[in-house]
Amino acid sequence: MKSRIILLCMLGLTLLGQHSSAQNNVIRQSPCSTPSILQQADSIKKYLAKQGFEVVKEASMQMESEYEMPVIVPLTQGSWYQFVFIGDMSSKLYEVRMFDWNEKQVVYQKKYWGDVDGNVISYSYIPQFSEYHMIKPVQVNKKKKDLCGYVMLLKKTE
Repeated sequence: MKSRIILLCMLGLTLLGQHSSAQNNVIRQSPCSTPSILQQADSIKKYLAKQGFEVVKEASMQMESEYEMPVIVPLTQGSWYQFVFIGDMSSKLYEVRMFDWNEKQVVYQKKYWGDVDGNVISYSYIPQFSEYHMIKPVQVNKKKKDLCGYVMLLKKTE
């Protein structure tokens, strides 16, 4: 009887330890702050506000070169959205892919460092269904591994 109680206690402690260590392995999005990116974001927000767009969501995010950073957003059928991704100025390549709920790619844009506004990808989108969409920005930088990125989702209000 005592051995069963001791065995149950050991099993409980083992499971508790695994549960707490599993929580430490969770990947969480970390914000970052780059003055040049924040300045670009403010400028773009002002420009799009004059066109009748209102910010729905925005976030700075720590990114790693060559790795996509998925962003999931709920979109409403028939609403006009503007998505903006701003990458690190020194990156060589910027890409954004957007997928609907059925994992069908609905948007793909690519820019290079030498392009005019090369570190900014912006596009309009009007969803055919009210559903979640996944947006996957990525940037490639040969000199830096850790990068800062900024995403904005705006909605036409007029």
